[in-house]
Amino acid sequence: MEILLEAKNLSKEYFKTTGFFSRTRTSIKALDNISLNIKKGSTLAVVGESGSGKSTLAKSLIRLIELDKGSIIFKDRNMRKIKGDDLKNTRKNIQMIFQDPYASLNPRMKIIKIMEEPLQIHGVGDSITKYSQILSMIKRVGLVEEDLSKYPHQFSGGQRQRIGIARALILEPELVICDEPVSALDVSVQAQIIQLLKSLQKEFGLTYLFITHDLRIVRHIANEVIVMKDGKLIEQGKTDIIFRKPKNKYTKELLSSIPGNLSKRK
Repeated sequence: MEILLEAKNLSKEYFKTTGFFSRTRTSIKALDNISLNIKKGSTLAVVGESGSGKSTLAKSLIRLIELDKGSIIFKDRNMRKIKGDDLKNTRKNIQMIFQDPYASLNPRMKIIKIMEEPLQIHGVGDSITKYSQILSMIKRVGLVEEDLSKYPHQFSGGQRQRIGIARALILEPELVICDEPVSALDVSVQAQIIQLLKSLQKEFGLTYLFITHDLRIVRHIANEVIVMKDGKLIEQGKTDIIFRKPKNKYTKELLSSIPGNLSKRK
């Protein structure tokens, strides 16, 4: 299977200063020599508790965070070296769905403007083709044309996340980074959004990097899994193998914490 993105030896360190009279400077390794491959058309899940480095990894891949070292090759382009129009054009092909559907949509903008913004930034289409693209995509995520004239506060959390998904896909990217996209939603709504993401992946041939702390979701969406802890990659493999025969103690603990998991009672 073709590799769409290859990351090697990604490292990111933050420094924290504490104390008033006696200042102490400590370092936190958000990413500690992380390497991974994302195969075209597949879903790679990155799992770990809060503070494990998952979101830092996701943001570093599209250079929302600059790394200390490492290489990111996307479609034979080095993401850490390109800039200007090259970076802009490459970012068009990598889009992100954010965790909080309430914070990720501008409350002062109507949905049509939210959907139109990425098309304008990247100079895609005229007014007629833009509207046609927007309407097609908003319908594809389960909303209707009348919703385009509304504001974000008029929608539920699940509907807002559908809008966030539509906005991410409007530029027809190949890679979509899903940063905890259902963690802020009710369980019943989570299932609907996961099913929508799977359907869209099949329809558009999308590749997902799926960031989550919830292994229940991973089983339903991911082909492969990476487990992170304290900025380190501690286990990786195919989803069914990780669930059936985890090697690392931390992975076993994560699996045993899943509600209803039989291993929890062994």
